[in-house]
Amino acid sequence: MPSPERPLWPLPLLAALLPLVATTMAYALSIRLELAPACNPFVDGCVSISRAARHGLPNILFRGVLLPAAVLQALCWLLCPGWLRTLGAVPDRWQRMLPPLGLAAGTVLVIYGTFLGTEGEGYRWMRRYGVIFYFALTCIGTLVVSDQMLRRSREGSAERRLAFVLFAPCMLLPVLGLAHVLLPLAWSSPAARDALQNVTEWWGGAIFTAFFFGLAWAWRKTRFRLRLHSGSGS
Repeated sequence: MPSPERPLWPLPLLAALLPLVATTMAYALSIRLELAPACNPFVDGCVSISRAARHGLPNILFRGVLLPAAVLQALCWLLCPGWLRTLGAVPDRWQRMLPPLGLAAGTVLVIYGTFLGTEGEGYRWMRRYGVIFYFALTCIGTLVVSDQMLRRSREGSAERRLAFVLFAPCMLLPVLGLAHVLLPLAWSSPAARDALQNVTEWWGGAIFTAFFFGLAWAWRKTRFRLRLHSGSGS
């Protein structure tokens, strides 16, 4: 009998949905409980993602949803090289870099979620650099996957259009990263610096979410599946 196959597109779908639900739910609840100000964080930058889920019940809910999302995102990065090869990509150092990069990104996201809401200088250091390394590692991964997908897709195909849609916003990620680090140096007001960094953080998170949604669509469109088999009797 043929080996059973399992579609894999739900993995990146959940990897996108869970952080989106966690952040939206935590921020809405923080506003309701008067733990965070109400604004459009993508424009006003009045609150960071961390502050939106730092205290009380919003913190518990956020961490409870974010930590499984970190595992799912790491699994997606582990599977990406195999998927790219089904598109005709020749294994190279960039593909070989994706699994360890994904595991590292998942690990630092777990560290960030675990220590969010805790006190102490050491905990603040782990939260701060957990965010920085997660954004940097995930940025590299999105650029590698979207670039290789763009190169392997046929001209005029739906996959190529999707690859371009994925690649274009991913190109903004390095710009957001530089703005997050460099622009606050030119601002004298601490409030303005914080607002700018919050805005870049929210937009970076939105691009990551859009990438995993797009990856789910691409895996479904290309029928990327897991085939289960046993070596006994063969």
